[in-house]
Amino acid sequence: MKWYLQVLQNYANFSGRARRKEYWMFVLFNILFIVIATGLDNLLGLTFDFVPYGYIYLAYNIFIIIPSLAAGVRRLHDINKSGWSILISLIPLIGSIILIVWFAREGDSGSNKYGEDPKNNTFTAEDNLVADA
Repeated sequence: MKWYLQVLQNYANFSGRARRKEYWMFVLFNILFIVIATGLDNLLGLTFDFVPYGYIYLAYNIFIIIPSLAAGVRRLHDINKSGWSILISLIPLIGSIILIVWFAREGDSGSNKYGEDPKNNTFTAEDNLVADA
């Protein structure tokens, strides 16, 4: 959950780098919250007539679009690609597959033109002890 919150704290930060764990934990919790929002829409009868989701789902997606883009751009920076590379997702099917492969790649060791290696300075050992407790 700390990774999801970290992305939300950097919601409009399109510079720097995001390691794989930060990005994929954000995606995991994002999917979980989308499922919950869809379930609430259905449970409360807030769905639109033609689709199985409604206002809560829509509000959550509007809320999360900028942090999602920022996390994706920072993830691309970690593999030394421009943030504009995220636009490859506009190519149907192929673009999404390419992005998933890029997002799954190991980031560059050491610094690159987008900043220091986030694997070396994300959390201290003390933060990890608190999270494991």
